[in-house]
Amino acid sequence: MTLRIFKYLFLGVFLLLILLLLIFVAGSKMSMDSNFSHTNATKDLPKFSPTIGNGIVNISIGDMTFRARIAGFDEDFSKKVVILLHGFPVTSAMWVDLIRPLEEAGYRVVAFDQRGYSPDARPETLESYTVSKLTKDVFAVADTIGAEEFHLIGHDWGAVVGWSAVLTNPSRITSWTALSIAHPAAFGAALRDDPDQQARSSYFAFFQTPWLPETFFSFNNFSVLKTLYEGMSDEKMKEYIDVFSEPGALTSALNWYRALGDNGLSNLDSVVSLEVKTPTLFLWGNQDGAVGRVAVDGMAEFMKGPYTNIELEAGHWLFVDKPERIISEILIHIDQ
Repeated sequence: MTLRIFKYLFLGVFLLLILLLLIFVAGSKMSMDSNFSHTNATKDLPKFSPTIGNGIVNISIGDMTFRARIAGFDEDFSKKVVILLHGFPVTSAMWVDLIRPLEEAGYRVVAFDQRGYSPDARPETLESYTVSKLTKDVFAVADTIGAEEFHLIGHDWGAVVGWSAVLTNPSRITSWTALSIAHPAAFGAALRDDPDQQARSSYFAFFQTPWLPETFFSFNNFSVLKTLYEGMSDEKMKEYIDVFSEPGALTSALNWYRALGDNGLSNLDSVVSLEVKTPTLFLWGNQDGAVGRVAVDGMAEFMKGPYTNIELEAGHWLFVDKPERIISEILIHIDQ
């Protein structure tokens, strides 16, 4: 009798878990935009031209088209170019507060929605999201807009791609500004040896699992993502949700993590030297839940050119916590 009760109890719990899973998946599906409103709106954007001015445009490269925010593109071709690289889970909208000050300081600015985030640059294969391919996109965009040399700024995953660009083709990068994410060799060493960094990066394993993180983030009208966006403007939040509510968009963004495999952020096989001679500014919030002090302190070993490391009383979203300070330090850095 006891065994029979146990079997019924086990079956009941199992069925309950199945029911909860179905509710979870259904709630996720109901949050999605099957009309692809963001994609359709993006198709109507103007194509980039060297004198198009300001606004949101499409930059076509081969069989992919990148949605981009630009400013300062007029008849003055002597103006230097600044390229901005966003991270996860945001888009080029994260740079809205910086684009205008850069333009007013006399720069041409390009902030593009990177591979997987732009609707027409969303390949399906996992190998399409390796760091080397993401890095090639940066130089391809630079080529298309006519920038042989440029200033580069990146946050979060944008910093990962930016470090890769600096390490693989430094001759084209006038200055480099990394927000939050340390030099990949220093980060990789911390990920390997520092228990604190291992704990901070434990979410990698969850992000690399199939379908579950997509369901988690999109459930209940993206309530978890909206919590992550706390403190950001309604304009930015709306764009982020518009992008990720389209089927396939979250998967493409998460594929950046999945394509890493087990190598963390230290996949540097194609890099000849880990030394950085490019003038570099690093900005880090000491309350950042994703990056600890060991990785940040370990960077000094690799910095062989002009290097400024600024620690702030802030978290991961530096433009939420310290926008004026961040903008000021960036302008000082690239003007030098």
